[in-house]
Amino acid sequence: MSSPVKKKTTTSPILSPTPHSTQILSLPVDLLISILARVSRLDYPILSLVSKSFRSLIASPELYETRSLLGRTESCLYLFLGIPSDFNPRWFTLCRKPKPSGHVMAAISIPNSRPVHCSCLVAVGSDIYNIGGSIINEHSSSVSILDCRYHTWRDAPNMLVERNSHAANVIDGKIYVAGGSRDSNSSNWMEVFDIKTQTWEPVLNPIADGCDRRIRKSAVIEEAICLFGYKGVGVAYNPRIDKWEAIGEVNYLDLGWVWSSCCVIDNVLYCYSNIDGIKLYDSKIGCWMKLKGLEGLPEFASYSYVRLADYGGKMAVLWDKLPTTGNNNMVIWCAVITLEKRHNENIWGRVEWFDAVLTVPEPYEFVCARSANV
Repeated sequence: MSSPVKKKTTTSPILSPTPHSTQILSLPVDLLISILARVSRLDYPILSLVSKSFRSLIASPELYETRSLLGRTESCLYLFLGIPSDFNPRWFTLCRKPKPSGHVMAAISIPNSRPVHCSCLVAVGSDIYNIGGSIINEHSSSVSILDCRYHTWRDAPNMLVERNSHAANVIDGKIYVAGGSRDSNSSNWMEVFDIKTQTWEPVLNPIADGCDRRIRKSAVIEEAICLFGYKGVGVAYNPRIDKWEAIGEVNYLDLGWVWSSCCVIDNVLYCYSNIDGIKLYDSKIGCWMKLKGLEGLPEFASYSYVRLADYGGKMAVLWDKLPTTGNNNMVIWCAVITLEKRHNENIWGRVEWFDAVLTVPEPYEFVCARSANV
């Protein structure tokens, strides 16, 4: 039986500063870092308001080294929005608010933030990789990395091929990028980036002639990268055994897969549609089924943008909704769902909490959500 869902109906765009504590700040720096390393990352945006000293400690390499040594790393949810009224793209991270208790999306100040597209944005450890062209008709080989510990960008080695309308997926600590080249062929349709050696290598695709150049949706399912183009033609590649396989134009995986709202959690593909709600793909029997449970999860409006994200093995669901006041802003809500496999092997979803986490002006673009381990 699901536990009661704690409902929050308000959101606070401004976090109130924590009172300055002279006694805490007078402690030795090593002791302060040891204490902060044991605090959840969800509380860091609040703690950064205590003083400049706290902000400096929270952004220090020593803190994250200590968190790693203590085994205190955790998944942190990031949201990327495009707001036309702002010149720079907007990044937000999920955090806790003290009074009233609940959750909000706190804006992150990231100098020189880069334009991104959800299909070429992948999280690996504490980094989010932004790969290739992200604007219509722009091909690029550039790669940049958002370090989620310090909220800074750095450049990575360029891809071998300039790409647009491509897809990126991660398997075994390597990033596989497919499609999007100007003149697609067997030697440039896919390439792989080794994170340890920071090098790119081509991946030979013997069936590239039958693959769509532009990728519409992709995911890693059962150790294989499944990719579908705009023509409905699909391909699966298993890098562990270097095996390619064509996927027919008419198949249950493609037909039930809503590309704009999907995620993979523990090797299971989930997606949302207005008709079916949240569903999952059972690769063993080759069909989609509705995610059971979800008691307490609000119904989404027909106009809502809904995004799913892997949140450290849990599912984060984000959606927008018009406020009751009738102004031109939209309210973004977030729910965190624990996924449980029951004795009959069916997966059930239990809603841990949901809150109104952010208010944004209309119009805006709900680009994507990713989680990083920090």
